[in-house]
Amino acid sequence: MTAAEPEGVARRLYAPLIIGTILNPINSSIVAVALVPIAAAFGVPASQAAWLVSGLYLATSIGQPLAGRLVDALGAKPVFLVGAALTMAAGVLGALAPGFGWLIAARVVLGLGTCAGYPASMSIVRGSTTDPTAKSTRSLLTILAVATQTVAVIGPTLGGLLIGGAGWRAVFAINVPLGLASLLLGGLFLPSSRRTSTTAAPSTAATTAAPPTAATATIVSPATPRRRVRLDLPGLALFTLALVPLLVVIMEPAAGFTWMLAIAVTAAIGFTVRELRTHEPFIDLRMIAGNRALLGTYVRATLMALVSYTFLYGFTQWLEHARGLAPATAGLVLLPTFAIAIVISALTGRIARLRPKLAIAAAAQLATCVILLLVGDRTPLWMLVGAAVVMGVSQGLGNVTNQQALIAVAPAAQMGSAAGLMRTFFYLGAILSGASTALLFGEAADTDGLHRVAIVSLVASALFLLLSLVDRSLRHRPAVAGAPVAS
Repeated sequence: MTAAEPEGVARRLYAPLIIGTILNPINSSIVAVALVPIAAAFGVPASQAAWLVSGLYLATSIGQPLAGRLVDALGAKPVFLVGAALTMAAGVLGALAPGFGWLIAARVVLGLGTCAGYPASMSIVRGSTTDPTAKSTRSLLTILAVATQTVAVIGPTLGGLLIGGAGWRAVFAINVPLGLASLLLGGLFLPSSRRTSTTAAPSTAATTAAPPTAATATIVSPATPRRRVRLDLPGLALFTLALVPLLVVIMEPAAGFTWMLAIAVTAAIGFTVRELRTHEPFIDLRMIAGNRALLGTYVRATLMALVSYTFLYGFTQWLEHARGLAPATAGLVLLPTFAIAIVISALTGRIARLRPKLAIAAAAQLATCVILLLVGDRTPLWMLVGAAVVMGVSQGLGNVTNQQALIAVAPAAQMGSAAGLMRTFFYLGAILSGASTALLFGEAADTDGLHRVAIVSLVASALFLLLSLVDRSLRHRPAVAGAPVAS
């Protein structure tokens, strides 16, 4: 392929992009049913087993910006293939792990490997078409959203079947065939091309408004000389030093590690100063600051993730502890959330207008929070299922529309970095959700705690709605990424 295809994304790209994108979410959900047998096998408490979950999120939060940076520097295909290889390696490591520490290491490697698929996929989608609103582009984004939501549904079920048939190590081993499929499909079908630019894309506000040019967006032959890659290692180190202590404080609030908060804040300040001064930053703060539409997309993604994960974990805990439902029954109550989300995504994903879909998604989250404020220990089951249905509407509209908004407002020359940051902000919302749920529930997931959680989520949903209504870049059909947008 030597030029962008005006008709949209070629269908040969669908299979590798789909499997590459679902590797991370399926590994986020499949491990949920494996925590108890793993803890029993190695004799560790549940609090330590939780690091298998947090290790993946931590690695992904750090790895997403790095993967996006490498996509912009080296091209999407090599990053995609390395991610697939790391996924396979993590599967082998986890399946053969002799101790619990090796399992945590496997999950960290898994996070680094699986986080490459999303920024690589978004970069390929944007580089394969001159019109991000083309029908085939919207169709692929819809398929990616539906696939992500589908694996969220089947992940725990698949994990249970694997554990029942082959033990908990199968939850790790499944990544070997998945990674191999991603590696083979990516090697066969992804374009082996890179941009003509021989220097990094400028990290200035002007970049966000510049239309695609031959130097920043044209797809050329693989024979193009590889440009020198400069990675911001100090920025990466400071970002990690800010995030890791913060995660420890969140996960171990009773351990007296509050001094780590000072380290996190100091590192965050140093990170900000560093990123604003360097020419090729790890996270391009100038790109974000100079593109208010992109910043708004990130903030909306964070707020949506905060409410979604709070509902998923907080509501589930309340169903089991206060409402007295068995875990299997609680899972059935939540099933409509995922089922409705899949249907809504399929029905609305091809609609080009963004503002109405985002506004309805935020309003649905608001309505869910209101329902949670009204529930009690004896609330009828139909009302609880109703809350799950309404949240499903938000999930179905919000996930795919946020991806469409990213494609529309991010600069084409930095799409990999922008997509990686999108996932990072989403996972930061998930981390905030875990912290707020633990803090507001306290010792038990009772009804009073659920109401406190609902109030916080209500505020976040209101901010999500407000941002969707006032963002002028959403007023019309999505603009071509890289073209001027309202800000």
